Amino acid sequence: MSGNSFSGFFSDIPPVTRNLIIINVLIWLVEAVMPSFGATIINTLGLHYVTASNFNPAQIITYMFIHDNHTVFHVLFNMFTLWMFGRILEHVWGSKRYFIFYMVCGIGAAVVQEAVWSLSYQQEYIDGIAQLNGVTSGYMREIVDNAKAMGDTRFVEGMAAFKSQLVTVGASGAIFGLLLGFAMVFPNMPLYFFFIPVPVKAKWMVLGYGVVEFFLGISNSGGTVAHFAHLGGMLFGFILLMYWRKNGTLRGNNFYN
Repeated sequence: MSGNSFSGFFSDIPPVTRNLIIINVLIWLVEAVMPSFGATIINTLGLHYVTASNFNPAQIITYMFIHDNHTVFHVLFNMFTLWMFGRILEHVWGSKRYFIFYMVCGIGAAVVQEAVWSLSYQQEYIDGIAQLNGVTSGYMREIVDNAKAMGDTRFVEGMAAFKSQLVTVGASGAIFGLLLGFAMVFPNMPLYFFFIPVPVKAKWMVLGYGVVEFFLGISNSGGTVAHFAHLGGMLFGFILLMYWRKNGTLRGNNFYN
């Protein structure tokens, strides 16, 4: 592809989608080229637990522009999906409405992730130290409860340190919201899923994604992937989409089959 062809291709992407891709890729490149500075970026701009010492309210927005600097696949998948579906939705809704939707989904994903942490961080901490000490989680919880009752602050301090290590980064919550938006605007659009040679309607593909994310979340599979944050992006996107549908403006000013 020549320089002019690449420039023409990129200029054909509508402005919000184009700028979102540029910002995310540039920040990831800085992280990858300067790993130590990249770690500072993640610690400063990544989403931390709301009661942790390193939490900042701005992180509910900034986290969605930061990606894991140890692999290219995280940012690559998100930006490819953003390009594939976001540019179409931006044409349908217009740049302002599209940007609002993207941000609502990303912020909604952050809210859900905070809620999940509030319900799970204590158990995760206890599970971790139980594994380190070779005992069961139930036995370790008894030790922790007894120590706290006797005024021993070591576990309280350890839990505070553990909370400060919780961090989520990435545009995935907003991206999953875009997938839902695409499926609601073009429910019967045929899409090809990875390694499946037959087309799948958008509504079924997105429903499948949601079900998989839910079961991965409740089974605590997938390592450090924030599955419930992905679902949070879809949930908040769905609420906004239903509001637009009620007002008859789900498809913007244009009509699409």
